[in-house]
Amino acid sequence: MTAMKQFVIRAAARNNAEWCASMSRSHGLAGEFGLQAWAVPSRPPLYYPDAVTLVPETDAAALVDRIDTAAPGACVKDSFADLDLTGAGFKVLFDAQWIHRPASAPTTSPDLAWGVVSSPDMLRTWALAWDDGDGNAGLFRPELLDDPATFVLVGHSADGLVAAGAVASRNDHVVGISNVFAVEGGADRAWPVVLDAVHQLFPTLPVVGYEHGADLHAAVRHGFEAAGPLRV
Repeated sequence: MTAMKQFVIRAAARNNAEWCASMSRSHGLAGEFGLQAWAVPSRPPLYYPDAVTLVPETDAAALVDRIDTAAPGACVKDSFADLDLTGAGFKVLFDAQWIHRPASAPTTSPDLAWGVVSSPDMLRTWALAWDDGDGNAGLFRPELLDDPATFVLVGHSADGLVAAGAVASRNDHVVGISNVFAVEGGADRAWPVVLDAVHQLFPTLPVVGYEHGADLHAAVRHGFEAAGPLRV
């Protein structure tokens, strides 16, 4: 792995851990950043990990000691796909790739108008569209709107309905994108409006995230490159 890709993965992992910390805080849970990993001591919100590694070759035993393994469902985001946690009872849920898109990469004009969610009612409408009837729209709480690093992006159709969206979490180095969705058309419908929004909001910052399967192929079609593996 090149030094540049190693740098990108570290930046993406840190940004993702910051987003996981923000989501946990919105649910009243305080995580902690250490030198090797971010971790939260009690079970985090649905779909979010108990820990995210920040550097390669993280001390597995020390990491496990920082999370709740007594209750079922503990989850670790192994940002460098190099941890062996089988001895602590973990198994691999899925493998994925960190993705990276330079700030200078061109964007295409989207067919949707975009905005940033700014009220609890708008967030609820966005979350219901993201959830698509699964019953988990409550994951996104109004407290997220108080986080200055979190931007919930929405793409509106001509009739004003939520047609696509994503969450952008920025720091001084990168913008992380997660929860990409479109009501119709999948990721290929969502990415043009999301990338246009990010380019307008943060024109000097590269974009990072992670995807796997068909969503990874869609991201590559929209100018991302796979930077390296991670494992959950």
